Amino acid sequence: MTDPSPFAEQARADDAAAIERLLDLLWIERGSGTQTLAAYRSDLMLFARWLATRDVAIAEAGEADIRDYLAMRGRLHEQMRGKDRSLQFSARSQARLMSALRRFYRFLVRDGQRKDDPSARLTSPKLPRALPKHMEQAQVDQLLDAPDVASPRGLRDRAMLELMYASGLRVSELVNLKRHQLSLQQNLVQLVGKGGKERLVPIGEIAEQWLRDYLAQARPELSRGQESDWLFVTSRGGPMTRHNFWQLIQRYAAKAGIRQHLSPHTLRHAFATHLLDHGADLRVVQTLLGHADLSTTQIYTHVTRVRLRDLHQRHHPRA
Repeated sequence: MTDPSPFAEQARADDAAAIERLLDLLWIERGSGTQTLAAYRSDLMLFARWLATRDVAIAEAGEADIRDYLAMRGRLHEQMRGKDRSLQFSARSQARLMSALRRFYRFLVRDGQRKDDPSARLTSPKLPRALPKHMEQAQVDQLLDAPDVASPRGLRDRAMLELMYASGLRVSELVNLKRHQLSLQQNLVQLVGKGGKERLVPIGEIAEQWLRDYLAQARPELSRGQESDWLFVTSRGGPMTRHNFWQLIQRYAAKAGIRQHLSPHTLRHAFATHLLDHGADLRVVQTLLGHADLSTTQIYTHVTRVRLRDLHQRHHPRA
C-alpha cells in the first residue's frame, strides 16, 4: 500500500487566481522572464496544493504552515532521491521557493490583503557560488569554425556564434534580435535585456563581416522571400528559439571535438573572461553584459584567478 500524496490534485481556484495576479505584476513591473515566472508558478502552485489538504488558502497561510511545508519537502526529498526529480528539494530549489514566497506575501501586504508577511523571519539556504565554465581561446576558435558556411544554415549559425562571442549576448537576446536592432554602419547592436533595460554593444569587425555575409547570402534563402522582422530565421522563415540554439551549440561542440559540457551561455562567459584576461575594466564588462549589480560581474574575476593559478601550477618549475 502506497502512502497518500501530500498534495491535493488541484489548488483552490482563488489560490490559483492570486498566484496569477502576482505573476502578471512581476511581468509588468519588473519585466521578469518567462523561465522565472514559470518557476515561481510551479513552486507556488505546489505549495497551494499542499495547503489545500489542510483547507488553508495560500493568502492566509502563516509562518508555521511554511515551516511545516519546508520540513515535509525535506522528508520527501530524501524519499524521492534518485526517483521523481520534480519532487526533489535541493538547497537551490528551496532558495527559489523562498524567493517566490517572499514576493507573493510582500505583494499581499503592499496590496492591503494582509498585514503581516509570514515569510519575513525565514532564511534561505546559502548557496555555493558556481563559477561559469570557461573555454580556452583555441576551443572558442574551434567552435566558431565548426559550421559549414557553404550552406545557408551553416552561415547563419556562424554569424550567430560570432555575434554572441563578440558582444556577450544572452541567448534570449540573441534569438529575439530584430533586424532594426542591428546597425552595421555603426558596428553596434541595440539590446533589450532583463527588466526592459536597453544597452548598446559593439559587435567587432569579424562578427560584422559574418553578419553581412549572412544577410546578403543566407537569410534571403532561409526566409524564402517572406517578410520577417527577426534577424536570425529558421528554414521556415520563423525565429530561432533557445532550444534551437542549445542544440546547435551541442552539435558544433561535438564536431569540433570539444568534450566539456557547453551551456547556451558558454560564449557569453567566454566573452567576459577573455575581456578580463586582456585587461578590460570590470565596470566596462558589467556595462557590456548588462548586469545591474557589479557583484554579478565579479564572478568572472574568480574564474580568471582560478585559470591563472592552474596555469602557474602546470607551467612554473617551482609551483
